[in-house]
Amino acid sequence: MASWDEFRRQAPDLADAVSARLTATLHSILGTVRADGSPRLTGLEVHFGEGELWLAMMPDSRKADDLRRDPRFSIHSAPDVSMVDGDAKVSGLAHTVDDEPTRARFAAALEQELPPSGMGLFRADLTDASLARVDGDDMVIDIWRDGEPVRQVRRQ
Repeated sequence: MASWDEFRRQAPDLADAVSARLTATLHSILGTVRADGSPRLTGLEVHFGEGELWLAMMPDSRKADDLRRDPRFSIHSAPDVSMVDGDAKVSGLAHTVDDEPTRARFAAALEQELPPSGMGLFRADLTDASLARVDGDDMVIDIWRDGEPVRQVRRQ
């Protein structure tokens, strides 16, 4: 498992490209595991700060319940049909953040006020990340797994 900073140390160019894609639009797509084991896809705003990837959501949302029960997640950048800048994905484990000083720093950095319902906050540790893009007639995929060098796959 790697924090966002550790991912950036291991694969700086890929981390920058993935971050750019995840923040290019307001929402990314979060995949979680439902109680019955089936997948759930929902929209999510990702946040970067203090060397971490943060996942914030309504505290009583189904996705928050999913992550508290089973911390495995995947995030996919919002689809871009042209794929000019690539198609980014990250996966890992989401850890509930309960300590008030961290929650207060996170909330203070947001551009909007928290809703009355509050916030479910999770810090992400990454197991892998990838960026797929089109290069001429080829699909090029840069793949990182924690502790391994970035590898590239080309498909025609």
